[in-house]
Amino acid sequence: MHNTLRTRRIALLATVATGSLLLSACGGGSASGSDVKAFSLTINDDNHIVQQELTTLGKGSCASQNKALPLKIQTLPIGNVDQKVQLLAGQNALPVQFAAGGTPQLTKTLDKAGQVLDLEKTLKDLGVWDDLQPAAVKTVENLYGKFNVMPYQFNIEGIWYNKKLFADNNIAVPTTYDQLVAAAAKLKGAGVTAFSADGKEGWPLTRLISGYIYRQLGPDALQTVADGKAKLTDPAYVKAAQAIADLGKAGYFGKGVGSIDYDTASQQFLTGKAAMYYMGSWALGDFNDPAKNKIGADNVGFMPFPTVAGGKGSADQIPANVGLPVAVSAKSYNAEVGDWLSCISKNYGAASLKDQGTVSGFKPNGDTGTLPPLTRTVQDTITKTRTSTLWFEALFNTKATETSQTNAASLVNGSLSAKDFMQKIQADLDNG
Repeated sequence: MHNTLRTRRIALLATVATGSLLLSACGGGSASGSDVKAFSLTINDDNHIVQQELTTLGKGSCASQNKALPLKIQTLPIGNVDQKVQLLAGQNALPVQFAAGGTPQLTKTLDKAGQVLDLEKTLKDLGVWDDLQPAAVKTVENLYGKFNVMPYQFNIEGIWYNKKLFADNNIAVPTTYDQLVAAAAKLKGAGVTAFSADGKEGWPLTRLISGYIYRQLGPDALQTVADGKAKLTDPAYVKAAQAIADLGKAGYFGKGVGSIDYDTASQQFLTGKAAMYYMGSWALGDFNDPAKNKIGADNVGFMPFPTVAGGKGSADQIPANVGLPVAVSAKSYNAEVGDWLSCISKNYGAASLKDQGTVSGFKPNGDTGTLPPLTRTVQDTITKTRTSTLWFEALFNTKATETSQTNAASLVNGSLSAKDFMQKIQADLDNG
C-alpha cells in the first residue's frame, strides 16, 4: 500500500503545466458528451487498485452501466501522466476520467479552463452526495478549493504503536505532546528506539512537523501560509520544527535516521525494534500481513497525533490524503457518465474494502466481508472524522517540497537549525 504514497511523492516532482497552455484548451476541439463512446480512464500504471476495482464493478454492480458505456482504461508511467493530461486538455480531448495532476495546481488550472466537472453539484444532482465520507470531502476541498475529484483512495495518518512495548514499560497511550515526549524518554531509557522513521526520503519526518503545527495553530495553519498571510519563518511555525528537531537531538529516532528508507523503517516497527511509527493507513497491507508483521496485528495500536498544550487544534482533526485522485472531464459528461458516477458512489466503498482490503472516500454501503480489526479501526476513525488536515508539503510548490524533504534528516540530526530549515522552504515558496 505504500506505493500509494510513493506515487504521490513521485507525482509531486512532476512538471506542472503553465496556465497559458491549459487555458488555451477552451478554443480547442469539439469534444462533448454526445461524442463519448466509452467510460474512459487514463491513470498511472502502478495504481492497480483503482483499475481492478472499477473493472470488478463493471462486471458486477455496475454491469448495466458498463454495457451502456464500456469501461476503457489507459495506463501510463507515472512520470508521463501529467504531460499526457496537459496534451489532451490542449486538444479538448480529455478522457472521461483522468488522474489528477501531481500537484493541485494542475487540476485548478484545468478547472479554470472549464475542463473539470464540478462533482459536488453533479453528485448532489444524482442523489448520491451522502455516499461520500465527510472527511474525504474536506480533504479534497483542502487540496483543490472545491470537491472535483473522485476519492477512490483515502488514507488517514497517525502514530501506530506497539501495545506490548507500551505495556511492558507501563506507558499509557499519550493524548498530549508532552506525554508523547515522556513516553519516548521512557522507551529510550529501556533501550528501545522510540520512533521508527524514514529519514532518507524525509516526508515521514516532515509529517511530524505539520502534525505539531496543526495541533498548535489549528487546521487552517498551512493554508494560511499558502495564502501568504503567514510565513514558515514566523515563531510559531519555527517552534514546530524545533519540537521535532528536539526529538532527534534526544536520540528518539535511534541512530542514522538519515540513512533509513521506507522499507527499513517499516521493518524496524514490525519486528519490535521501535515502539512508534508515524505512517498512513496505506501501511495496513503490511500490518495485516503475518509474513511481514512479526509483532502481530493484534499488537498494533493507532493513536492520532496528540494535542499541544494551549493549542487551537484537536486530536480528532485527522491528517489525510486521497492518494493520486481522479478528475472527471466536464466536456465529456452525459447521462451515461452520470449513471456510472452514481453506481460508483453507491458501491465502490464496500467493494474496495471487500475485494482489496483498502479504504476509500466512499461510505462502505453493503457487504464489506470480514475486515481485519486494524482495517476496521481505520474505517471507524474515518467515519467519525469531520475535519481533516493535509500533510506538510501538500500546498507547497515543487521546489519547496523537494527542499523540505531533502533537508528533514539534517533538521533532526542537528546539522540544520529549525530556523534555517524553515527559512530554506519559505524562500522557495516566496520564489515559486
